[in-house]
Amino acid sequence: MADSSGSNPQSPGFTEKLKSWLCWSWTYICALWFAMVLTMVYVLRSPLKLQETVNAASVFLNTLTPKFYVALTGTSSLISGLILIFEWWYFRKYGTSFIEQVSVSHLRPLLGGVENSSSAGLFSSVNGDTEQRSNVAECKVWRNPLNLFRGAEYSRYTWVTGKEPLTYYDMNLSAQDHQTFFLGDTQQLRPEDSVMQKAWRERNPQARIRAAYQAIELNRECAAAYVLLAEEEATTITEAERLFKQALKSGMELSHCHTYVLSIQYLTLLLITVAFTAGKDTNLVVYIKRRLAMCARKLGRIKEAVKMMRDLMKEFPLLGMLNIHENLLEALLELQAYADVQAVLAKYDDISLPKSATICYTSALLKARAVSDKFSPEAASRRGLSTAEMNAVEAIHRAVEFNPHVPKYLLEMKSLILPPEHILKRGDSEAVAYAFFHLQHWKRAEGALNLLHCTWEGTFRIIPYPLEKGHLFYPYPGCTETADRELLPSFHEVSVYPKKELPFFILFTAGLCSFCAMLAMLTHQFPELMGVFVKAFFSTLFAPLGFFADKMESFMPSCLWHQLANV
Repeated sequence: MADSSGSNPQSPGFTEKLKSWLCWSWTYICALWFAMVLTMVYVLRSPLKLQETVNAASVFLNTLTPKFYVALTGTSSLISGLILIFEWWYFRKYGTSFIEQVSVSHLRPLLGGVENSSSAGLFSSVNGDTEQRSNVAECKVWRNPLNLFRGAEYSRYTWVTGKEPLTYYDMNLSAQDHQTFFLGDTQQLRPEDSVMQKAWRERNPQARIRAAYQAIELNRECAAAYVLLAEEEATTITEAERLFKQALKSGMELSHCHTYVLSIQYLTLLLITVAFTAGKDTNLVVYIKRRLAMCARKLGRIKEAVKMMRDLMKEFPLLGMLNIHENLLEALLELQAYADVQAVLAKYDDISLPKSATICYTSALLKARAVSDKFSPEAASRRGLSTAEMNAVEAIHRAVEFNPHVPKYLLEMKSLILPPEHILKRGDSEAVAYAFFHLQHWKRAEGALNLLHCTWEGTFRIIPYPLEKGHLFYPYPGCTETADRELLPSFHEVSVYPKKELPFFILFTAGLCSFCAMLAMLTHQFPELMGVFVKAFFSTLFAPLGFFADKMESFMPSCLWHQLANV
């Protein structure tokens, strides 16, 4: 059976070889067919009266006035200009060429081409096996650890500018987070929890606030309702802090009450009580304490905020996914407690832990701060970099490789906007969030921004092809642009890395439009000179064909040409 199967001409190996041979030979067959067609046209030029047709066309073209050619080239320039404008608009909006997309999507299958595989096909191993790289894993969206307050900060921006700083996609993610984080298991919801579950899903802010008050009417100790009011109804940080304190009081009392009653009356259900409390009430308490620490930070009580964050991290060490250490790093930088910042980095800047722009760029800031006050590009070029300067430059290169969008915001080459509530690691949204809070810390370190300005672009010489391979991190994901456009408002110009080259059809239509416009102008200004130029151009263009025809006539016997013509 094995021998028979191996000799079967229909086996996959034989089929693949046959397909590859046909694809290889098809190019030469087409070239041979094209040469035969040209030969037959030349041989049958007398029966087909090609010479008379060409002469008649020449006479007709000679009778046309220069105005016709001006109109022809002007119309061609106008049409190609309109195509260019549409192509440019489509490229700016969707990041690809419309003509190229239509060609690949519709024409290529008709011509027998194989459509490119998805982005997973871009990464293949040496053995030819496709590496499993999920776009979902690469472009996972994270909660912004330093997100602002909707009522006290985002809404004030809307009142002043009339622009919405948050997208519906971003707010919908926040609603899902709140439902999952605060409400837990839907089978054990209290009446007020059911109201709050609907409240988080409401799209209208006023409807959410009304639902929160409705939940408070059902239970005066509904902590989730006070959280919603603190986030969305409070117009100042002071008012938000007061509501968060009320929410913390309700949440702590509710948690203690549940544990006490159930542990006395139902001792056997104590573990269930602890699990329920940890799954829902504890999450709520952690969220409230974190927001209270952020309120203290915004109100200038930085030492108090640092203590609250340290206590929170010590009390709930397993909740590292909340990235509370990033709040702590920012507060310590404000205190200029750089030794404490280094201690936090030593714990979290580990190869086994996920990285962030805050981790990488804070590490670069500390190393740059040690040498930036005396750094001079001219002096460094003469004497070379010292060990400390080299460490600072390598730290900057590492940070830029992780997120290449940050330097433009730190160097104020791009304008900042309010950060979104969710960020995409290594994306433009994370860069906006980091620079919004940390730009002041870079400015405070004398010369740090100058060192960043002189060295950050050198990262791209280390990584010549960032989409294919990485240097210190995994290759830069190609899906960040799409996710960032969903997270960032429409009035913000999303930073794209690597910078996309202009598609061929945009360059082609731009050249065609310019060339036709130039011909129209020259034909209108110098009609006789352009006529002489066109005749000379076409005579020069067809000279090789005439030379080739003369050589064929001298090489082939005249009787053969006569017999072929008779046929």
